[in-house]
Amino acid sequence: MNSYWIKNCFGLLLTGCLLTACQQTPLAEQGETKEPVDYVNPLMGNISHLLVPTFPTVHLPNSMLRVYPERGDYTGDRIQGLPLIVTSHRGSSAFNLSPYQGAESNIKPVQAYSYDQEKITPYRYEVYLDNEEVEVDYAPSHQSAVYSLTFDKHAPKYLIVNTRNGELSYTDGAISGYQFIDNKTKVYLYLETKETPTKEGALVDGTIQYGKANTKGKNAALALAFPESVKEIGVRYGISFISEAQAAKNLKREISTYSVDAVAETGRKVWNETLDNILVEGGSDDDKAIFYTSMYRTYERMICISEDGNYYSATDGTVHADEGTPFYTDDWIWDTYRATHPLRVLVEPKKELDMVKSYIRMAQQSKEGWMPTFPEVTGDSHRMNGNHAVAVIWDAYCKGLTGFELEAAYEACRSAIMDETLAPWVRAPKSELDEFYQKNGYFPALHPDEKETCDKVHSFENRQVIAVTLGNSYDYWCLSQIAKALDKKEDYNYFLKHSYNYRNVFNHETQFFHPKDNKGNFIMPFDYVFSGGQGARAYYGENNAWIYRWDVQHNVADLIALMGGDQNFIANLEEMFNTPLGKNKFDFYKTLPDHTGNVGQFSMANEPSLHIPYLYNYAGQPWKTQKRVRKLLKEWFRNDLMGVPGDEDGGGMSAFVAFSQMGFYPVTPGSPTYNIGSPIFSEVTMDLGNGKTFDIIAENCSEENKYIQSATLNGKPLNQAWFSHSDIANGGVLKLVMGDKANKTWGTATPPPSAAKIQ
Repeated sequence: MNSYWIKNCFGLLLTGCLLTACQQTPLAEQGETKEPVDYVNPLMGNISHLLVPTFPTVHLPNSMLRVYPERGDYTGDRIQGLPLIVTSHRGSSAFNLSPYQGAESNIKPVQAYSYDQEKITPYRYEVYLDNEEVEVDYAPSHQSAVYSLTFDKHAPKYLIVNTRNGELSYTDGAISGYQFIDNKTKVYLYLETKETPTKEGALVDGTIQYGKANTKGKNAALALAFPESVKEIGVRYGISFISEAQAAKNLKREISTYSVDAVAETGRKVWNETLDNILVEGGSDDDKAIFYTSMYRTYERMICISEDGNYYSATDGTVHADEGTPFYTDDWIWDTYRATHPLRVLVEPKKELDMVKSYIRMAQQSKEGWMPTFPEVTGDSHRMNGNHAVAVIWDAYCKGLTGFELEAAYEACRSAIMDETLAPWVRAPKSELDEFYQKNGYFPALHPDEKETCDKVHSFENRQVIAVTLGNSYDYWCLSQIAKALDKKEDYNYFLKHSYNYRNVFNHETQFFHPKDNKGNFIMPFDYVFSGGQGARAYYGENNAWIYRWDVQHNVADLIALMGGDQNFIANLEEMFNTPLGKNKFDFYKTLPDHTGNVGQFSMANEPSLHIPYLYNYAGQPWKTQKRVRKLLKEWFRNDLMGVPGDEDGGGMSAFVAFSQMGFYPVTPGSPTYNIGSPIFSEVTMDLGNGKTFDIIAENCSEENKYIQSATLNGKPLNQAWFSHSDIANGGVLKLVMGDKANKTWGTATPPPSAAKIQ
């Protein structure tokens, strides 16, 4: 393995197993103690409750190369060929490999396979193509992988390599080529086989044109023919975003064997060394499976795309030198800023710092200088609403990851928030709606019978005026804190003042955030469950008003004051969990398909809900947080095919599960504090990446004993339901004594701090 990759991208010291034919049976198969990766179940959540399921992704942590079986969904009866690389979370394979044995006239660019005996781990994929009678074994490295294909028929054998939109050539015993994944970004392939084909050719209209060693266009495919006597074919390949030559280098750097066992064993070690960052004791095997599967999901993105010290940036379409700092992309930050990035701050600080630096690089490479919102391999797709990279940057900095240019990050975030439109799903300069927002402190809404007047508004995603106003209030607060750190007093005061913009749309009579028109009038009549059209997108975003009622992460104390104090705040929380859907499920989900995983009007299946169960801590009833978190984990997250309640957007929801099972959660990214919940495990040991550990010991912890009776932090009594990052940054021990009845006096001494004082 290349030392550059090991030291800079993953910080892992790997063995030389990858380059040899070493074999070792996993400990779990030997009947010995399970290692962390043995608990990972990539099939957890593969059947969706309604929308997008999880995918059984085979990859190494944060690696460029990811694959999963390409089928309609888990219950699909066919897989479409064998994948070579999935270039984005939830994307389709950029290239495709199809083994085939039989009559040449039945060959297709991509074969649809009946399959059986499928086995999936994070580091290996095995399947039997039962109609084709081919055994498939696969293992990935970071930028390369190996297949072993065993044929059971005595018939002519073929391998077909497909590019959906690109070019392939066969030269010097290898297939190389590229595929466009958008109009400017290519992914490159270099593929070689252990056995030498007898002939090769382009597949054109179902016929192999032998001697034609090049093909180009839509669904272009090359075929390699092998004799009937061949029993097994080894395939190994490299991928690149830079060039075909670099793809070949990536393969040669990482893999010099056709042994799937060797590559898989190294992958297993990489995963164990990664998951060993957090060790848990106690709980059931299912609890551990849910925990380590959730951790595995958080490593699916961002991905490191540095290749021998260089990387392709789709932001400017140029190959850059990474100058010793690996480059990461592919992040749906609207989902991941909440818990995935804060989790990495704790257990992967070097990697998180490199990701922050990657965001700054992308901003500097853009023509406008804007901080990206949803950076993907193809560039900033600017999905969802808000500019929450500012939260990621400030969260890292305020927790001690200061090794980046804060001034450069600030300017990029400020420009994105002030000069780019806040309209969801649009990347464009600010419009008249943004001018209105900056003047009046809220995004203006249209009445149901009004037609859209602004050409910057997405035709389907709509204005999402409350989601935009509240999300931007939080972003303003994060920006104010960076300005304060940089001693930009005028900017600090401006952004802090406008971090209270959520007040401008608070309806004191109903105690909901309520859209207003451009004259300052509330939109009436109004239904807090169903108004706003499909996904409530005219006013909110995927979720209804009951969820956005709590979207003031940076100033919960002020939200409590707006609602009339602790008792009213608690009553409103309870009301949300106890208010029925309002219509039958068919009609409810027809309007709000993302708002699943319901407990009353609460949605466990969508990211804006994740912090809500912890809000009882702020109003003096932390025992209700303990009860609610445990109940939600038990109801909605299970070690089975339907064990995830909604969209798992590359670690966004899984990080909530991992934090909550450990017993704490970062309600406010950008505040160096954590709320205490109720741990599932009797002991958690978290490696902080600096030679220190943070330990959580929960005495008497069990399914029944979910309530905290007393606590100490670093040997001192703790009677508050939160702690500071500084308390644990250099190692610490949180000891909790658990019981089966709520201690309603514990944790009430001091509420968790809100990030801004009430003004």
